[in-house]
Amino acid sequence: MPDLLDVSVVIPVKDDDRELARCLRALARQSRPADEVIVVDNGSTDASAAVARGFGARVVRCEIPGIPAASAAGYDAATGEIILRLDADCVPDEGWVEAMTDGFRARPDVVAFTGRARFIDGPRPLRGPLATFYLGAYAAVMAPTLGHLPLFGSNMGLRRDVWRRISRSVHRRDASLHDDMDLSFHLGERGRIAYLRGTAMGMSMRPFGSGRAFARRTARGLRTVLVHFPRDFPPVRWTRLALRRTVLRHLP
Repeated sequence: MPDLLDVSVVIPVKDDDRELARCLRALARQSRPADEVIVVDNGSTDASAAVARGFGARVVRCEIPGIPAASAAGYDAATGEIILRLDADCVPDEGWVEAMTDGFRARPDVVAFTGRARFIDGPRPLRGPLATFYLGAYAAVMAPTLGHLPLFGSNMGLRRDVWRRISRSVHRRDASLHDDMDLSFHLGERGRIAYLRGTAMGMSMRPFGSGRAFARRTARGLRTVLVHFPRDFPPVRWTRLALRRTVLRHLP
């Protein structure tokens, strides 16, 4: 089948010029290059914007602080039918864009894909076990809460037409939320979120840099869940999703 899907890659960044350069070099080596790379500068004081332009990326300035606002600004600016998202400190495998694109072409019922990750820094013996614990714990907590698979912001993709339908309802101005968790609540109402094999993402172990940093991430996760209550209290949400799926199955 011919490749008919245009792909935009969105990277929010703030003061991460060295890591961003590494990420953009990896994107330049993709087996299927993205049609555009959008770097959202969220108030950097370093050379992040200049680095992005040096790699030919399109730079979008976001004055509202926080990853939720920066990510949303990138999705708003994207022109591709498929929007892929990763962080500035990530290093995608060479087949990442191609695997994501193939996944969306093969599964028109899926509105968003998420994939796995591996740590590329920190103590080598801890990289594998810690990545498994990190993502496993996230999925174990969020899947029952959502009633479906959650998105992992460092390795995810969504359809632009679906983003446009939910863009006004996401909590883009609240910097204390996890944008991928918030997006999971909204996208899960619109269709299937699926796991895509073959989309490994190298990422930094910085979330585990200190106990305080990890506790802060955990607190943000709890807050992200609570801002969706009572509408998305799990039994209420499960019932609503089940009814929606039943109706869709019986549509001609």
